[in-house]
Amino acid sequence: MVFADSLRAGAAARLVGREHDLDHILGVFEQRCGGALLLSGDPGVGKSAMLDAVAAAAGQDGTRVLRAAGVEFEADISYSALNQILLPLHSALDRLAAPSREALSVALGFGAGSPPERLVICNATLALLRSAAEDSPLLLIVDDLPWVDRASAAVFGFLARRLSGDRIRFLAASRTGVGSFFDGSGLPAYELPALDADSAARLVDLRFPDLAHPVRRRLLNTAQGNPLALLELPDALRADQRRAREVLPTVLPLGERLQSLFVSRVRSLPAATRALLLLATLDGTGDLGVLSTAAREMHGEADLRDLDPAERDGLVRVEESPRRLVFRHPLIMSAVVAAATSSSRREAHRALALVLADKPEQRAWHLGEATLQPDEEVALLLERTARRILDRGDAVAAIAALTRAADLSPRGTDRARRLSEAAYVGAEAIGALRSASELLEDAWRADPAHGASLNSANAAVQLVLNSDGDLATAHRLLVGAIEEGDHGYDAEDPALIDALHFLLLLCNYGAREELWAPYYAAVARLRPAPPPLLLVAARTWGDPAHADAATLRELDEIIDGALKETDPARVVRVGTAALYPDRLAAVREAAWRLVRQGREGGPVRRHIGALLHLCLDDYHRGKWTEVLDLSEEGLTLCEKSGYAVCTWFFQYTKGLVTASRGDTETAHALAEAMVNWASPRGIREAVDCAQHVHALADIADGDFDAAFGRVNSISPAGTFTPYVAHAAWVFFELVEAAVRTDRRAEAAAHVRALRGTNVAGLSPRLALLAGCAEALVADDDAEAARLFAKALATPDAERWPFELARVRLAHGEWLRRSRALSGSKAPLTAALKTFQQLESSAWAERARKELRAAGRVVPQSGGRAGAVLTPQEREIAELAATGLTNKQIAERLFISHRTVGAHLYQIYPKLGIASRVALRDALREQDRA
Repeated sequence: MVFADSLRAGAAARLVGREHDLDHILGVFEQRCGGALLLSGDPGVGKSAMLDAVAAAAGQDGTRVLRAAGVEFEADISYSALNQILLPLHSALDRLAAPSREALSVALGFGAGSPPERLVICNATLALLRSAAEDSPLLLIVDDLPWVDRASAAVFGFLARRLSGDRIRFLAASRTGVGSFFDGSGLPAYELPALDADSAARLVDLRFPDLAHPVRRRLLNTAQGNPLALLELPDALRADQRRAREVLPTVLPLGERLQSLFVSRVRSLPAATRALLLLATLDGTGDLGVLSTAAREMHGEADLRDLDPAERDGLVRVEESPRRLVFRHPLIMSAVVAAATSSSRREAHRALALVLADKPEQRAWHLGEATLQPDEEVALLLERTARRILDRGDAVAAIAALTRAADLSPRGTDRARRLSEAAYVGAEAIGALRSASELLEDAWRADPAHGASLNSANAAVQLVLNSDGDLATAHRLLVGAIEEGDHGYDAEDPALIDALHFLLLLCNYGAREELWAPYYAAVARLRPAPPPLLLVAARTWGDPAHADAATLRELDEIIDGALKETDPARVVRVGTAALYPDRLAAVREAAWRLVRQGREGGPVRRHIGALLHLCLDDYHRGKWTEVLDLSEEGLTLCEKSGYAVCTWFFQYTKGLVTASRGDTETAHALAEAMVNWASPRGIREAVDCAQHVHALADIADGDFDAAFGRVNSISPAGTFTPYVAHAAWVFFELVEAAVRTDRRAEAAAHVRALRGTNVAGLSPRLALLAGCAEALVADDDAEAARLFAKALATPDAERWPFELARVRLAHGEWLRRSRALSGSKAPLTAALKTFQQLESSAWAERARKELRAAGRVVPQSGGRAGAVLTPQEREIAELAATGLTNKQIAERLFISHRTVGAHLYQIYPKLGIASRVALRDALREQDRA
């Protein structure tokens, strides 16, 4: 066929998932005897799009396309569709013999005269088309056959059977199951199916890439491969619904085109049938018993035979086992709701609520939809339902139930309480910060005195932290709400416990001892006893350097009890308590479970917390590529959800990797961004983490003096300031930098202070580093050798590859400076091997220099052996070498700037370099090789 290649080539750009269907159409047209094809399919399945694709390809390859479409208001006008087809050939009528020309002119309305015989019109049309086909091939396309007038349909049927061997093809489309005047018997036909699951998903992802996972899943289930539904249903949703921050309707609303296709079929049914279909739609189970009983509640009688018209029209069917009503397509349910009035929907909800009295959750929902005036009984049912829903982890539905309960609350205090709880759930679980702010304002208007409630305060603190507010304000607000609350310090009060965990977070972020007094005072007043996690986390996360062995045993017991934990909040809280004592590996499986849930639309804040824990555990385990991947996911999540306060988490983890790999430019930039954001807000923990990244980057650059200044600002040499948690993680950098800058007194003082803490008892990793710090300040060589040997014998030291390699490097450096050249080779070689495996170029170069100084021949760094850039990596590297920024590269390659950054982190170690300034020379060297 002339335009087959163009059609196949253009289909990928025009249509998704239609390759097989196009092949079938072309297969029919490519047969010598085949000149016609009838295309059928459900409404919205893409028949018109398929016709458009065929028409465009045909026109591109020189085939003349003549089109017509049936129109409802022209269905009674004879030859109206034929007029559409032949109008472009009006000037060619002169080629016909006079009788044929005059008959066709009259039929098409171009001339006056007696109505010609239909067979004359058929033959004249065929003659005209054959004449035009001598100039170029012709393709006749007719859409919406059911609305084509009777006379035109007869001519089209005549033509379709007589095109064999001609340079003319005929393609028409009709809705499945709908009759028309066109007689297609004996003609080739093809029913266009819905898109398969993969193609439907691809179409949605192409058009709506930011659709939240649960919304995407619901959309795919509802559309069932119908392309028009896939493209229109998201547009009928509000922005917060598309982001899964607002509950979706029980039945998704239809767009304008979908309504025109489906609602008319429903409205044509008898009223009794529509009433039964509405009940079945709102019930959602298809249970014929429920349907019959609810119909009697509405009308005093029920006759399921009223479903017969819908069955005959193919809208529903009744399954015999179990006996239930099934809609042919979910879009029909949407059409049923769209066709119903609001009063009829309320009446149906009320009837279903009466029938479902033994199912409190469903009853509450139906009563909530049926009730217009304030009703405390219904509001209370909805509030209880929200609690059960929240226990299942569906925060969005819980918010919807609470806000509906608030709408129906007669008293302002109850309305404010429910709105405040909805605001807290929204801010805490799903990142709906904007709507949380609006809910808090509504709560204040409902009852200005309710502003100090725990839920209001918790939500308000989230808003303060994620905007331009400072930590001191958030701390003061939350402490005030706790101290003034009417909770009686009941340890079973979930709002109080949530508030205390939030206060714990604020105290840690502030990293100042004076912030902790109100926290400990409130926890001490809890009755009958404080939850152990509140006490343990305050010590292991708030002040880990001073957490004693008993506290760590309690932590291990808590972790053991949380291995199968399903509450997302508790999983993250336990992980947070386990962070500084290096026990994140124990909660790794639970953290991954939260990440998977988050990717499917689970609680955003818990998703973020779990990502942080995985990143930190991966960093210490040496899984640095995964750290970068998960950090990018976290940064994207923070940006999309509005959790600005969590952005520094992933700047920190990304900074650790880039600094450790020697990409010091990026590391310093990330750390500077952390400081610039956190300092004005008083979030000292973020500043301390930034200084950690700065210090690692300084050490990578060999600037130990700058590194000392960084870590000394966290906790000065010789001190482990109480409640400066990060001091427990940077003591080794301080000691190493002090020794390398001839500050031996400061180094020794810090080691003495270290002995007065339990840092070495927190984990084998920290014990390894503490032992090395002791060895670095030892005055006696024999003592230093003993301490190095003891440190390197730390159990499980291999679990912490970067730290172990750093200790081996320090040991090798000490041995070489002590003139034990032969003894230095083994630790230096082992350190070099690990640094190369980790792609830690700066530290690897230090190890090489030491080995060369010890008299060993070491090859120059040249990247990983056998490492080859992929084509995309090569393209990115070449663009970066010209001086383009990540953003500029991303714009050229149509990818995200974060993807560019991730590729560069893979490129640097492959080329054996640390930053983009060395790219040009490295690429030239690789080309020469």
